[in-house]
Amino acid sequence: MALFAAARQGRKDDVELGKGVWRRAHDRFTRGLDRYHQMLEGVADDALYNELALVANELSGLLPRARAVCAAAQKHLPSTGQDIPGGLIAVHRALSRSGNSLAATAEAAAMSRLEGERWGIASAGLENVRRRAQLVEEDIAEAERALGTYRAGSTPA
Repeated sequence: MALFAAARQGRKDDVELGKGVWRRAHDRFTRGLDRYHQMLEGVADDALYNELALVANELSGLLPRARAVCAAAQKHLPSTGQDIPGGLIAVHRALSRSGNSLAATAEAAAMSRLEGERWGIASAGLENVRRRAQLVEEDIAEAERALGTYRAGSTPA
């Protein structure tokens, strides 16, 4: 049953996100989010797990925003290959940074997990995770702003 759901979702993604740079930006964000959630699976300390889970919830809330930006970008300047549409370079750059920031957040979560196993809950590690998660949110907000700027500039007067 899950196989058919995955196939339906893949077709929906093809329609909304295309098969080019916008789809890859979305998929990269999703993989980073999955990676962060995988880091939660090995956390033994309840206090640390709860703190990291709060960040996970915040990051998960960014996925619909990232998808909306990618879908709107695909609608305005469709992409089917490797080339980034010129009018939306700033959008792609911000989405790319969000994926990088999300991967760094997962890495920071892994490090805080190791610190937590050695010395108990490590506030410095958690602060690093929170700071990196904040960068992910800022990158998504920047992508939204850049998309809005493109829309305002491309709308006929």
